[in-house]
Amino acid sequence: MSSLYMHEMEGDFAKEMDLLLFPLQEKIRLMEAELAANCTEAAAFDSPSIMVEEFKLLEINNNEHSSEALKAAKLSTVLRSQGTPSMFSQEVVGYKDEAEQLICQLTRGSKQLDIVSIVGMPGQGKTTLANKVYHDALITCHFHTRAWCCISQVYQKQAVLLEILACIEPESNLSKLDEDYLAHYLYRRLKRNRYLLVLDDIWDIRAWNCLERSFPDDANGSRILLTSRIHNLALEVKPTTKPLPLRQLTDDESWELLQKKLAERNGHPPVKSVLGLHLAKGCKGLPLTIVIIAGVLATLDEDGWEEVAEMLSSKVVCGTEQCMDILELSYIHLPKHLKPCLLYFGAFLENQEIPIWRLMRMWIAEGFVHKTEPKSLEDTAEDYIMDLIGRSLVIVSKQKSTGTVKACRIHNLLHEFCVTKAKEQKFLKLRHCYAEILNFDEPSNTHRLFVYTKGKNFEKSRLFCPLLRTLLVSAQFQEYKIQSNFHFVVRIFKRLRVLDFAKINLGSIFPGEIALLVQLTFLAVGGTMEYIPSSIANLSKLETFLLESRHHILSLPDSIWNMQTLRYLHASGSFFNLSLAEDNDDSSSDLYNLHTFSALNLILGQNVNKIIAKFPNICKLKCRFKETKESVGEWSKIVVMDFLTRLESLNLSFGIVGENPYEFHLPSNLKKLTLKEFPWSIISTTRKLPNLQVLKLVGAERGGTEIWNMEEGEFPKLKFLKLVSLRIVRWTGSGDHLPCLQKLVVEGCGKLEQLPSCLGDTLTLEKIEVRRCRPFVRSLVCEIEEEQMSWGNDNLKIHILEEIEDSSSSDSDNGRYVLL
Repeated sequence: MSSLYMHEMEGDFAKEMDLLLFPLQEKIRLMEAELAANCTEAAAFDSPSIMVEEFKLLEINNNEHSSEALKAAKLSTVLRSQGTPSMFSQEVVGYKDEAEQLICQLTRGSKQLDIVSIVGMPGQGKTTLANKVYHDALITCHFHTRAWCCISQVYQKQAVLLEILACIEPESNLSKLDEDYLAHYLYRRLKRNRYLLVLDDIWDIRAWNCLERSFPDDANGSRILLTSRIHNLALEVKPTTKPLPLRQLTDDESWELLQKKLAERNGHPPVKSVLGLHLAKGCKGLPLTIVIIAGVLATLDEDGWEEVAEMLSSKVVCGTEQCMDILELSYIHLPKHLKPCLLYFGAFLENQEIPIWRLMRMWIAEGFVHKTEPKSLEDTAEDYIMDLIGRSLVIVSKQKSTGTVKACRIHNLLHEFCVTKAKEQKFLKLRHCYAEILNFDEPSNTHRLFVYTKGKNFEKSRLFCPLLRTLLVSAQFQEYKIQSNFHFVVRIFKRLRVLDFAKINLGSIFPGEIALLVQLTFLAVGGTMEYIPSSIANLSKLETFLLESRHHILSLPDSIWNMQTLRYLHASGSFFNLSLAEDNDDSSSDLYNLHTFSALNLILGQNVNKIIAKFPNICKLKCRFKETKESVGEWSKIVVMDFLTRLESLNLSFGIVGENPYEFHLPSNLKKLTLKEFPWSIISTTRKLPNLQVLKLVGAERGGTEIWNMEEGEFPKLKFLKLVSLRIVRWTGSGDHLPCLQKLVVEGCGKLEQLPSCLGDTLTLEKIEVRRCRPFVRSLVCEIEEEQMSWGNDNLKIHILEEIEDSSSSDSDNGRYVLL
């Protein structure tokens, strides 16, 4: 029997939607491949953060460092070849009975909104168990909506609400809305849905009180799952609840987990031995200790294992103290070049999810990354990250479509260790309250300072650190406009190399005083500015330039061409306008070192090809093309990019483009291509790209074509294909098409009636995900699944979400959705 649920959306929120649940048996058939999870405490905020004290690096012998760097490079190659499992896809050891008990509590019992909680000491696996349950097939079928957020000891209500909404509406950008609006919006999105919310690592009742009003109780069996290290907190939230106290792993479970972690690192599990069993037992049933110990053991020989075993035998305390000792051991065994990289994590918020690209750029600016030929600095920095992941010190929280790391984080206890060790080593200083900023009394020789506070508090601060090299100030989503100028920054912090004000609202005028900080190599600013002054070119050492502006278009000065050291140019939520000198196009210098440019706004016409030619060594490029009345003349309709021999990632979007077709010459070395609101004629250019692995086609409903006939030999290396909001009715292709495809995502293609037959015998296929398509597509996907099974591919995962009714239906305009 199916149940009908309706969204009550008002005003700006959305159209009403009928939520119709299919029979449970059908859902389980479609989702029988359970998503195993082994998260080690889930990801959290999106805002950069806090930091603190100076680290005196030991002199690194060049030969020794080169040897360590080569080892790291070899290790990262091994890890990449094995794949990088997401934090939500790793195998879980133990807690089977506990998981069954939680699933029963979440899916049965009272129809009223209920609270279920897991409590235990740090590192005991609370989040691991919560993730195992969160991704269980019965849970995913039972609840219409699921969302996960991490609260932590330091939290922002706005950030927590955004994290929950990001799970419900992944494509929405709500970051500029205030917390009251977000709280109301979340209530409306959850209303009349049976939902499951996980509030991970909650520390006090105040966090619950500020969120509770956003959780409606429609007496439909909704649940909230809490994890906390504080036993009484669950009783404060709901006095009648019975928290699940997490037990320690048994000796056998500990040995099993240790074997699995060592196998991930070395490619094979260790042979069962007395020493191995002794090591597992010495971890005293704490999963975090086992994971960290595995990271240490993987780098040691047998004598080293005996040393670790002796150290564990001498510890009689089980808990946080023992974990800290294990982390100290792991830190001691780190190569010298990785120690500052690890301590740098202490500068971010506890549980914060950190984008890899930003972390790498900061490491490079700090001088932590040493180039090893023939690799670039970016590739070497990625090797460092992969090494830390392989040592079980860094957790992968998000993956790219290619399977590589997109974002990462560290465990709470490791964060605490990094903060403490950074203070001991005088590596960095951290300030995150008004009193600490107002009464700043640290030594004037502080080199790295990270401040997490409100903008108005920072403006009143009286910091004096003339030797400061790094300054990061992170306020709450640019909520406060700094009124004063930058004179005090220029006067006091003349030696700054890293300046991050991305989360501070600097207003509508770019502070010209920044141009006097001539030692800068990393600059990130935020505000409402529309243009960048020409004086920016005074920063002759600048390598990374990041802007977070509320204006959609930012104008770069012509002097930008003189900044020969630029490697990374990025605008968040905006596009850069860039032009050449009108009197002489050839007078502008080429930016030979530019590695990444995101995002560039190009007017189709006279100068497009000349501008693109100015960064010949670009590796990643995001740009938007559009026409103007002036550009629709007799200019060339050919956009030439095939000479960009190092370009591997290209994102093209099209604004206002007329009927006249343009011809695009794309480089053959492209590995990732994203096209948005694109003219369908460009598809013919993409077909034969020999190295393309990822293709994302995102088109407006009004554009595109009704028939896509793939030709023989197209996309020979394509692994990931995503189609969003295309007008395709028939998608055909047989024979040797898509021979390497692993994942297919089809979203919002409401007219689709046919899928290519080659999908049935593409034996590399691992997952098909369909969202907001007609019910007929489900039968097509089921046929593909049956054919795949006949070929022996029993591991294909199928996910079909939010089906829409046929366009001919009288209710089609009401946006009816079916949730599986």
